[in-house]
Amino acid sequence: MYIFLDLDISKGSTFHTRGKQDKMVPLQKRDQFDNLEKHTQWGIEFVEKYTKFVKERSEIETNYAKQIRNLSKKYQPKKNSREEEESKYTFCRAFLTTLNELNDYAGQHEVIAENLTSQIIAELSRYLQEIKTERKSHFHDGRKAQQHIESSWKQLESCKRKFERDCKEADRAQQYFEKMDADINVTKADVEKARQQAQMRHQMAADSKGEYSSYLQKFNQEQNDHYYTIIPNIFQKLQDMEERRIERIGLCMKTFADVDRQVLPIVGKCLDGMTKAAESIEPKTDSKQVVESYKSGFEPPGDVEFEDYGQAMKRTASETSLSNSREGKEKPAGKSKGKLWPFIKNKNKGSGPEDFSHLPPEQRRKKLQGKIDELSKDIQKEMDQRDALTKMKDVYVKNPQMGDPASVDPRLSEIGQNIEKLQFEMQKFEGWLAEVEERMPSKSDTHRRSGLYETQNNTTVSTNCAQDRERPLSSPDGSYTEEQNSETQVKATPIPNTTSTTPEFDDEFDDEETLPTIGTCKALYPFEGHNEGTISVAEGELLYVIEEDKGDGWTRVRRNEDEEGYVPTSYVEVFLETNAKGAMTYI
Repeated sequence: MYIFLDLDISKGSTFHTRGKQDKMVPLQKRDQFDNLEKHTQWGIEFVEKYTKFVKERSEIETNYAKQIRNLSKKYQPKKNSREEEESKYTFCRAFLTTLNELNDYAGQHEVIAENLTSQIIAELSRYLQEIKTERKSHFHDGRKAQQHIESSWKQLESCKRKFERDCKEADRAQQYFEKMDADINVTKADVEKARQQAQMRHQMAADSKGEYSSYLQKFNQEQNDHYYTIIPNIFQKLQDMEERRIERIGLCMKTFADVDRQVLPIVGKCLDGMTKAAESIEPKTDSKQVVESYKSGFEPPGDVEFEDYGQAMKRTASETSLSNSREGKEKPAGKSKGKLWPFIKNKNKGSGPEDFSHLPPEQRRKKLQGKIDELSKDIQKEMDQRDALTKMKDVYVKNPQMGDPASVDPRLSEIGQNIEKLQFEMQKFEGWLAEVEERMPSKSDTHRRSGLYETQNNTTVSTNCAQDRERPLSSPDGSYTEEQNSETQVKATPIPNTTSTTPEFDDEFDDEETLPTIGTCKALYPFEGHNEGTISVAEGELLYVIEEDKGDGWTRVRRNEDEEGYVPTSYVEVFLETNAKGAMTYI
């Protein structure tokens, strides 16, 4: 390896050395220390710039991960009942899985930021301190060696000038002695004095020569060491330092790529999870869930029979409806509204009764079953706590120093009461569930349709169905209770007082002539009929229909000449005569 050096030796000769050549050639003064100092300083600044670049990349990854996490959190389902509904559908579960995978994906970007910080930024920051200290040390040694050789050169020049001066003084003393010796007029003492002076000068010149020769030899040795050993070693250290810096930058750039590559398998798993979640979506299953969720348990209405207006007919159901409508217009508004006011839906009722009797049979059965499952979990939880406290009490009994057994008794008593309350609630809901399952008609299982079917009927039928479902008094699952009816009477607004109801019904029955029979009906469920204007029926009882359902969910029937009243349309199966309008029966 060859090392080229161009050094300034300040007022002295500048030498160029190549390898271990013995020959020295004077060159133009140039100082490479300044160039090397600039280059190494630029290298350090480059490391600082790269460190700043990696730091900014780490901040970008951190911010990106934070935004991804916030996005995932923003679209997470809220903790409410709606979440339970959404969890039934495969596309909602797939979206939730996508959000969770996206959250893990954000975590991998946080890992990238952490690894960049720990493996590159921290290492480069520490290395920068080391390389700055090392560089400062090398250049300090170089400057020190350069100053030493310059100082030696100056001393050599001083010895050389002294030797030259002493030689000139000795030469002048010799000439003065020879002149005095040739002059006959000079005394012998003056001549002797001049001779001694000349000898002294010669001795001084000889000493200066020896000193100059000795120092010259010493300087040549120091100069040789300087240019062949000291400076090459310093340059070699600077070269090694520069190569280590470049190598370290290369390793950091490789680590920069490896940090991303290390998280790719986990990122790939996150993406695979999203893909798998998307592939797990089942449209048919979701549509069945919709059908299952909104299945009402009602039977579709019967066929509407043809009404022949071309023949002279007696008083039919249609004419009755029309005449009643005309009579209703002629009557005061208060009386027409008060006819069946106890059964008008109260829109301000709230979320519904405890036994879910406001729901269709199928939906009510599901709600009751869900409530029973929830109570079972609560009971099991309380029993587990009771068992744990019992064991704790046994431990206290065996080891009184650990605690007082009596301190556990209040809590055990409280848990026992809670279990009794929960069991009572569970029995109550189980009774309601048994009642619903018993009253759900099995004969219409093959004809039962989803609650969505009702929306496909004509406007009148849809309206009747909706009114019948919304009526808190009655439903075909046998959920009618007089307490609900009383509650509705109190809460419904605006409503007349109870005392005015009876005369209205009585007046209507008294004023109207006896209505003809337009068909028959069979009671599907028992109905007590405690309210004014209603009639009680037993399950399976056959009655005469004298007025069909006008859309308010009630059918007027007659048992004999003296007993007639209204029953819920959904509680009976109507068979009209051929010339009467078809019944709208909802089950």
